[in-house]
Amino acid sequence: MTVDLQDDYDYLFKIVLIGDSGVGKSNLLSRFCRNEFNLESKSTIGVEFATKAIQIDGKTVKAQIWDTAGQERYRAITSAYYRGAVGALLIYDITKHPSFENLERWLQELRDNADSNIVIMLVGNKIDLRHLRSVPTEQARKFSEDHKLLFIETSALDSTNVELAFQTILNDIYKLMMKKPDDEEKQIKQSIQTSGGTQVVIQKEPDTPIKKKGCC
Repeated sequence: MTVDLQDDYDYLFKIVLIGDSGVGKSNLLSRFCRNEFNLESKSTIGVEFATKAIQIDGKTVKAQIWDTAGQERYRAITSAYYRGAVGALLIYDITKHPSFENLERWLQELRDNADSNIVIMLVGNKIDLRHLRSVPTEQARKFSEDHKLLFIETSALDSTNVELAFQTILNDIYKLMMKKPDDEEKQIKQSIQTSGGTQVVIQKEPDTPIKKKGCC
């Protein structure tokens, strides 16, 4: 279930989208956040982000989703944006095997720059082009199992599994946070805390996530 109150939320989770240029990161973002798809979408320059709020266990969880450029020349720019991320979608194009082969490199970059316990989902995008598939589902599933990743196949074009992908990773992050004792949380002020193994950054947007308490 999604909600429209973008400025009224209980938790704020930063999610990063990574993968080669052209795998559909921007369209996955726009499909989830705005239910839009652009066939003439241009390559992302640097980093862009959008937000959407959903309901989990009666709490409003705001996802702040960062679309990182896949081109090599922007890699140095985008590396800093892994900071504070509690979730990542590692995306490849099922019709382009090289984008799958490059997942090891992207995963290593993620491991080098993000918290070691970040929740990661492997996403095989463009399943609407199944007749052009070059990455078998079972091959991708084995990769996800070997690296202990969540796994799903999607289509930003026709919306298949897009909502489910984001809902699943946000639910997993939320469950990890709920494992943290309340008395430990009270000791944290403008610092980094660990919630069920997931890093939580307490500071102002866009360096997320934030748990809002009370009012004013």
